[in-house]
Amino acid sequence: QVQLVESGGGLVQAGGSLRLSCVVSGRTPSSSVIGWLRQAPGKEREFVAAISWSGGSTYYEDSVKGRFTISQDNAKDTVYLQIDNLKPEDTAVYYCAAGYYYHAFQVESWGKGTLVTVSS
Repeated sequence: QVQLVESGGGLVQAGGSLRLSCVVSGRTPSSSVIGWLRQAPGKEREFVAAISWSGGSTYYEDSVKGRFTISQDNAKDTVYLQIDNLKPEDTAVYYCAAGYYYHAFQVESWGKGTLVTVSS
């Protein structure tokens, strides 16, 4: 069982940057993919980005390409989501998740989420 703990959310002005962290613990198969999804108020949860735990492959939702960067530090068992040029529409709870990628990110484990609020 994989455990995921997010941090780094907060209140940020539009145009600013934020880095979210996800500490991964427990049994994490090398084939795992760790990713981020977000859920804005009144909307469905949506995929944002993911990275293969073994390294080398990244996946992004088209609308965030160029502003969001996913990375990992295996020595710290941490996956990061760097968000630049934040927009009010980025306001959401951001969830870290673990699973695998087959046509789309298939989630098997969830973190509890971290809230990002972007003010205009």
